[in-house]
Amino acid sequence: MCQFIETIRIEDGKAVNLAFHNYRFNKTRRDVFECNLPVNLADYIQPGDYSGRTKCRVEYQEEVEKVEYLPYTVRPVNRLRLVTSDGLDYTYKSADRQKLDELFRQKGDADDILIVRDGIVTDTSIANIALWNGSQWETPEVPLLEGTMRASLLGKGRIVPAVIRPQDLSRYSLVRLFNAMIGFGEVEFPVENII
Repeated sequence: MCQFIETIRIEDGKAVNLAFHNYRFNKTRRDVFECNLPVNLADYIQPGDYSGRTKCRVEYQEEVEKVEYLPYTVRPVNRLRLVTSDGLDYTYKSADRQKLDELFRQKGDADDILIVRDGIVTDTSIANIALWNGSQWETPEVPLLEGTMRASLLGKGRIVPAVIRPQDLSRYSLVRLFNAMIGFGEVEFPVENII
């Protein structure tokens, strides 16, 4: 099994945020495998062959090992359960999601979990988050995974980093979930739905 994955959204024949995926892909290869020669994921994917929203899953270690394309539908999420996992490390987008899956099983009647690590709110099991404070969208300063959509939104100034503790959630009114496959604003609900 490959150790790492990149999930790239193909939208109407175009790869979304490919530069951010290339950056994370090559950073992982450099940090984990000491591979200093950059690789361009555009050389491995064929986005023009797909219409609508398609999930392109790239598995890799030192080099790209497998590319697959899957239809994608955004899963509805309207309620999150806070779960704690101190010390959880998901710095790199690993194919091994065992720890995240174990945490997800604690969701009870919620749709997903919101992970608290070392007293700080981070991510859900599948997405980065942003919280509306009345004037701007704030995202956890230190997420579990630095997502490509998050990097894009930070670069555009649409979200700003902040330290967010569970007791701070009442300062916010709305929460948005987003990742490479879920656009900013596609999944949004009241903060009261975080239990």
